[in-house]
Amino acid sequence: MRSYLFICLICFGFAKLNSQEWITYGDKENSGKKKHIVLISGDEEYRSEESMPMLARILAKEHGYKCTVLFAIDPQTGNVNPEVNNNIPGLHFLQTADLMLINTRWRQLPDHQMRYIDEYIRSGRPVLGLRTSNHGFKNEQGRYVHYSSEYQSDDPDHPWYRGFGGLLFGDHYVRHHGKHKHESTRGIFAENAHGHEILKGIEDGEIWGPTDVYGCRVSHLPITPLVLGQVLERKGEFDADDRFFGMRPSDRPLEGNKNNPMIPVAWLKNYQHPENGQQGLAFHTSMGSSTDLENEGLRRLVVNAVYYLLDRRIPKGGTKVNYVGDYKTSAYGFMGKEYWDKRGLKPIDLK
Repeated sequence: MRSYLFICLICFGFAKLNSQEWITYGDKENSGKKKHIVLISGDEEYRSEESMPMLARILAKEHGYKCTVLFAIDPQTGNVNPEVNNNIPGLHFLQTADLMLINTRWRQLPDHQMRYIDEYIRSGRPVLGLRTSNHGFKNEQGRYVHYSSEYQSDDPDHPWYRGFGGLLFGDHYVRHHGKHKHESTRGIFAENAHGHEILKGIEDGEIWGPTDVYGCRVSHLPITPLVLGQVLERKGEFDADDRFFGMRPSDRPLEGNKNNPMIPVAWLKNYQHPENGQQGLAFHTSMGSSTDLENEGLRRLVVNAVYYLLDRRIPKGGTKVNYVGDYKTSAYGFMGKEYWDKRGLKPIDLK
């Protein structure tokens, strides 16, 4: 009988773990005293379901934060499925968050989930956005249509011009400036950014990623540019089986107008909520695929930005960003719903 009960308890515990819709790090010791970071994944292309747990492990283990990672979840199966664009469970954790770190793409979340993002922004707390977060939402109905990246796109003077991305980061994705999967990005420090706290421990030109430079129109805005994106021309042949598609950090800058001038790929921007006037600070980098974040310089840029947004002193040599555990990445690209159904990935599998 005791053996039977023991087996039942084990099975119950396993089932409970398997049904969890989010994962948490740094919640075992003194979690009530730790700053809480909520990391929100949910994009179909750039593998934020891989990168967000990796960043959370570093932030929890090396830097003492409590981190909660959220995913796009298929409500029918409980599987992680970025193709499901209307469900990210766990957004209520934003109520106690000190920082929101987000990398979503064109989500159409229901009002009962969007309300937590809206409440967070209304509070003026800091926001750190990666890659597709500048077009993170595409709400077509409900109370939060103004978060859509296409909202009031013809009226630059509108307070919600281009929605969430416009308010927080200044604009949203306009186009691929570099040729997608063929021209990678090298990070060059902006003219007046040398010596900025967020760039501590990073060499000029060290940042590299296989994603292309986004054509974001922010240079004319009151932002603080930190890193510019130098478009690189792939030296070798395109390789569909390589997670970098044949591109390498040693590739040379593309000649011509694409690099004259270079477009910002990382910046700071103050934001102010249009309704209550609450002010806050946001950091955005238009880099941020899981393969981009294999680059130590980019990881340090992100973790340094976390420190900066949370008013924490950044060490002279920059923050620690060595992997905690394994970090296995996939080439970016659209996989399709059937791929995710077949894979059967649960949040706990990513921990």
